[in-house]
Amino acid sequence: MKGIYLINDRIRLNGLSKEDSIKLQEQTILPYIQMHKIEVVKLNPYQIYDYYTIPHALLHDLKKQRIYLDCFIQYSPLVMEDFINSYPARWFILKSFFKEVITIEEKDLPVKHIV
Repeated sequence: MKGIYLINDRIRLNGLSKEDSIKLQEQTILPYIQMHKIEVVKLNPYQIYDYYTIPHALLHDLKKQRIYLDCFIQYSPLVMEDFINSYPARWFILKSFFKEVITIEEKDLPVKHIV
């Protein structure tokens, strides 16, 4: 299975700092990816991280590559809420490039405590 994940680096989850919110998202998503043997696809060779932080950039790369993947992984609905509310048509197009959108809540997996 091939997929892409998004980490929202501008949101504060559960009252955490932005840095701890990023760690929380990573520490929840990465074990899920490993457990389900998902191959993370990197569409842009100049992309610094294995994940996306900007939905517009992800949509641009998906359109450019004309690629369809198995899954889009996000920590919770909150990480995409602003994008979905501001750009509902773009969200519809973005998710059409994936067979499924996987939302991982903290309760779904054992999460290591942020250190």
